[in-house]
Amino acid sequence: MNGMSGSSSKASAPSPSAFFRHHRRHHGGMMHMTFFWGKNTEVLFDGWPGTNLTMYWVCLATIFVFSALSEWISRCGVMKAGPASFGGGTLQTVVYTVRAGLSYLIMLAVMSFNGGVFLAAMAGFGLGFMIFGSRAFKDTGSDHNHTEAQSHC
Repeated sequence: MNGMSGSSSKASAPSPSAFFRHHRRHHGGMMHMTFFWGKNTEVLFDGWPGTNLTMYWVCLATIFVFSALSEWISRCGVMKAGPASFGGGTLQTVVYTVRAGLSYLIMLAVMSFNGGVFLAAMAGFGLGFMIFGSRAFKDTGSDHNHTEAQSHC
C-alpha cells in the first residue's frame, strides 16, 4: 500500500501560535488592546506614522480632516432627496460610498487605540458637525420652526 505509511508528502499548515510568534518578531510586539498615549504607533498602514513626531502630527491632522470631511459629506446637498434620475442616483451612490469608506478608515484608525488618534477623530467629527450640521452657522430665519429636529438623511 504505497502512500499509506502514515507520512505525508504534503507540508502541514503552520500552527496559529507559529504565526503569532512570527508576527510578534516582525512588528516588535502585539497590537495594543487598551488605550495608550504616545507618538510611537501604527495607524492604518505598516510603519505609519512610526516613531517620528512630525509624522505623528501629520497622522492626527489627517484623521481630523477625514472626520470633518465625513461630516460635510453627510450633510452636503448631493445627499438630499431630489427628482428621480439615474445620473442623480449614481452621484448619490458614489458620494455615499466615499463617505462610508472614510468612516471605515476613521474607525480603523481609532482601533489603533492611540489616545491622540481617538481625540483627533472626535474633534474632527465635533467641529464638522458644528460647522455643517448644527444651528451655530446657519441662518434659520424667523419663519422656521426651531423645535423641529433637523435630519441629514
